[in-house]
Amino acid sequence: MAGMKGKQSVRDMVLSLGLIGIVAGFIYVFIPNDDSEPPLKRVDYRVELLTARRAAAYPVAAPEGLAKEWKATSVRFQGADFDAWHLGFHDPDGEYVAIEQSTQKPVTFIDDASQGAEETNTTQRIGERSWERYEGAKYDALVLREKGSTTVVTGTASFAQLTKMAQALKTE
Repeated sequence: MAGMKGKQSVRDMVLSLGLIGIVAGFIYVFIPNDDSEPPLKRVDYRVELLTARRAAAYPVAAPEGLAKEWKATSVRFQGADFDAWHLGFHDPDGEYVAIEQSTQKPVTFIDDASQGAEETNTTQRIGERSWERYEGAKYDALVLREKGSTTVVTGTASFAQLTKMAQALKTE
C-alpha cells in the first residue's frame, strides 16, 4: 500500500506542475504585455526660465520658434552651483538635445555637459556667433564661450539638430 500511495503522490505532483505550466503559458501568450517605454511627458519650463533669468549672472538662453515636435522633457536652475541652467528636449527624431549654461570654469563645465566630448578645432557660425564643435562617444556638442558664462548645446542628436536648437536660442 505504501508503495502505491507514493507513486500516486509523485504522479499528482507532476500533473499539478504540468497544469500550472499550461496556465502560465496561456497567460503569457494571450494576456497583452507592453514592453515599450512609456512616452516622455512634456514639461512647461516657463516659470523656471523666468526665475533663472532673474537670478543668473548671465543672459539665460531658451529656444523660441521650434516646431511643436520638439518636446521639452527636463528643466532646472541651480543658483548655488555656478548659476547652472539646464533645459532638455527630445527632437522630432526622438534624440536628446540639451541646453546647458553655467559660470563654472569652461573646461570643467564643457567636459561635464558634453559627457566627455573632445574639441574638434572646427568652428561653426550660427547667427552672429562662432560656436566650437565637440565630438564624443556619447554626446556631440556646440559650445559658445562668452564673457562670464559658457553655453553648451549637446546631446545624441545630429549636428544639424544641435544647430537648429542653437539657432532658436534667445536670451530675452
